[in-house]
Amino acid sequence: MAHYDLIVRNADIATVGDRYRADIGVKGGRISAIAQDLEGSATRELDAAGRLVTPGGVDGHCHFDQPTSDGSKFADDFETGTRSAACGGTTTVLPFALQQRGHSIQAAVDDYHRRAEGKACVDYAFHLIVADATKDVTQRELPQLIEKGYTSFKIYMTYDDLKLGDRQIIEVLATARRHGAMTMIHAENSDCIAWLTEQLLDAGLTAPRYHAASRPMAVEREATHRAIALAELIDTPILIVHVSGREAVEQIHWARGRGLPIHAETCPQYLFLSAEDLGIDENDPMHGARCICSPPPRDKANQQFIWNGLSSGLFTIVSSDHAPFNMNGPDGKRVAGDDASFDRIPNGIPGVETRLPLLMSEGVMAGRIDIHRFVELTATNPARLYGLYPRKGTIAVGGDADLVIWDQFAPGEEITIRNDMLHHAADYTPYEGMKLRAWPATTVSRGRLVWHDGRFDAAPGSGLFLPCLRPRAPRDGNPLEKWL
Repeated sequence: MAHYDLIVRNADIATVGDRYRADIGVKGGRISAIAQDLEGSATRELDAAGRLVTPGGVDGHCHFDQPTSDGSKFADDFETGTRSAACGGTTTVLPFALQQRGHSIQAAVDDYHRRAEGKACVDYAFHLIVADATKDVTQRELPQLIEKGYTSFKIYMTYDDLKLGDRQIIEVLATARRHGAMTMIHAENSDCIAWLTEQLLDAGLTAPRYHAASRPMAVEREATHRAIALAELIDTPILIVHVSGREAVEQIHWARGRGLPIHAETCPQYLFLSAEDLGIDENDPMHGARCICSPPPRDKANQQFIWNGLSSGLFTIVSSDHAPFNMNGPDGKRVAGDDASFDRIPNGIPGVETRLPLLMSEGVMAGRIDIHRFVELTATNPARLYGLYPRKGTIAVGGDADLVIWDQFAPGEEITIRNDMLHHAADYTPYEGMKLRAWPATTVSRGRLVWHDGRFDAAPGSGLFLPCLRPRAPRDGNPLEKWL
């Protein structure tokens, strides 16, 4: 009779394509059996009691302990960030190794491994941020790093210390095409933002709420269209990250209609926050800084367009874009002072722990998306997109035993989000006071119960670094052949 390290019994299992009741047997961190009334013994048995069980979440866009250029400091390092992820049902995270201008990408990777070493509590892989697309970077460094398992990279069309010009973007896309990598693009028009910011500051409009005015939907729309055109020119897939507005959605829909392989990501802030959350608080002029992120939250009517994109299949993944800065203290949102203008307030909000509960409660349980779409957006598609599937992102024999057992609450019994119940190191959550009807009861990471019955139990350093496979095959040949 088989002996397992863990058996999860009476699970209501949901994947992208199936939903069924079964027991799950785990051995050596992997799922070794799935069966009804699974025979055998286990070192530990866990009764799911008919509750919903989904794959552990894969957060394809989060920032931990990342270098900054303005004196600010991320609130979360790899220990607190991955702790928070685990308590919210996420078992794999992909943060960013950031290249500094004038330095190699390999130096950024080495530095990021030092920051992660001995700290991560769940499994992780690295994206690369290409901020200096020299010939050596595109022709030597990136190909070498792709071979080593760093198969996705992010480029920016805005931020002075990060942005690439169109020619540099083309060079990076060509490298991705030749070597089978995935390029993520932050699509906002830098020159438009700079001009609008200058006009607002000259007019004395400096409060946090004017951050949204400096980055209207047209700025995102134009850059999204341009990114799509550049990808079409090189004939390679791209992912437009943190899509916030209906006008960018329209560009992606147009591209899909032309048969272009354009992927899209959105985040909870565009489903649950709005421009009103950047507004003025009489007691604290910096209150709106809590919700400063880029692109900014749009008007409330825009939220429905993002939900429609989730239900229709337009969006490929939902990520947190967790970028936590404390509201209090000298190195967070107030790094430039208590009366800093909106352009000097660090961009980013915390959300790695609340991503899955928000989408389960207000997406699945509210009837906006079904459970299979939830799994696809939060686990399976990010694992596929970044070369981690089928080890991650599903519940299947041979895959890592990454599971979430859900508590779901009846109306009137909701759980209220409070920052003091969360496990990140940030001193606030933008979702404070929201009532949700779902929360992870148990998170299993490679067979380990890292979150169970309100207790976190994972040692720093127990998370593994995961080299990624190429998400697609390399392509030779001239991408311009169709025009020649």
